[in-house]
Amino acid sequence: MMSSVKCSPATLSAGGFRRSTVGLNRSQILVALASLPPSNPPALSISCRNPLYLTSLKPFELGSPESPPVPVREQGDLTKCQAYEGERVGVIHISEEARDDVAQKLRIGIYFAAWWALNVVFNIYNKKVLNAFPFPWLTSTLSLAAGSLMMLVSWGSRVADPPKTDLDFWKALAPVAVAHTIGHVAATVSMSKVAVSFTHIIKSGEPAFAVLVSRLFLGETFPLPVYLSLMPIIGGCALAALTELNFNMAGFMGAMISNLAFVFRNIFSKKGMNGKSVSGMNYYACLSMMSLLILTPFAVAVEGPQVWAAGWQKAISQIGPNFVWWVMAQSVFYHLYNQVSYMSLDEISPLTFSIGNTMKRISVIISSIIIFRTPVQPINGLGAAIAVLGTFLYSQAKQ
Repeated sequence: MMSSVKCSPATLSAGGFRRSTVGLNRSQILVALASLPPSNPPALSISCRNPLYLTSLKPFELGSPESPPVPVREQGDLTKCQAYEGERVGVIHISEEARDDVAQKLRIGIYFAAWWALNVVFNIYNKKVLNAFPFPWLTSTLSLAAGSLMMLVSWGSRVADPPKTDLDFWKALAPVAVAHTIGHVAATVSMSKVAVSFTHIIKSGEPAFAVLVSRLFLGETFPLPVYLSLMPIIGGCALAALTELNFNMAGFMGAMISNLAFVFRNIFSKKGMNGKSVSGMNYYACLSMMSLLILTPFAVAVEGPQVWAAGWQKAISQIGPNFVWWVMAQSVFYHLYNQVSYMSLDEISPLTFSIGNTMKRISVIISSIIIFRTPVQPINGLGAAIAVLGTFLYSQAKQ
């Protein structure tokens, strides 16, 4: 039996009952229905503010055309009903697997948003530091040192559980650390030589390197649309490079080397994280520490403490105490954005990671142009737009 009527305050009238003009809530209506005689149920008139649907849980007999169907029941038995408001369409049961899938997508979305926002902040402070203190090897070392110190403190204070590692873990981490160190230093060298926007336009070609490395070293093949989508990426990057007002070969090559190194890092990282009990956050912490050990002697050999001391004094004299804050901010935000990116990599494939990494560059390019007032020629902007469009087409072809 289903009954729905519109109207405002709920009223109930039936044979054998005195009409009630007092507003009834849904519970009172159900109690009244349950107390009706088991045979020959009287005609009911129910009204409430919202449509009320009553469904019997027992089978029904067909009644005469003049009377509605009545439920089949034995003597003394009551018809059990359930009621719900008209706005509801029923109870929707979601499986645990579906809930987990939705939760994972939401989690990845939050990771990506945080990753992109933190990366924008890092690039702004990193460029400010490099403009006043053009020593990319030391700047890169300080970024890794800050992250390593943060994680050691977190483990020591039990804010985060320390990872359980063995010798095999560190052996597998070594090639990842080498690739990460090369990519990190190369990107910092690039940003010390050219505009942040130009570095990230060139680094938007990372999907092309990802496909190339996956094809040559992993034997993966891709459908034709994937290869075709690489054409606007490569063409757009080339157009942007040729029309860059402040083109610098060291800056260009740094971005290209960084692309290649980070693709290897992502692939090796995904392999190293599979089957391990180390989370993405702790994995990147261990990676930072090993990269710091690799980078420090090279930074000392390439630049050296004497050069650093002179450059530091000059930056302090020109900028003031704010320079110290810039260095701290770029170091901390570098670790945070990479840590969140590895939390994302823990749940997605290396190629999807490269796509997200490339889409992130849109926000970095736009924000850096606005903040640093970077002059952009129309043809240069067209090249950047074509490269980004190619990245979008690539992401669609990969689905």
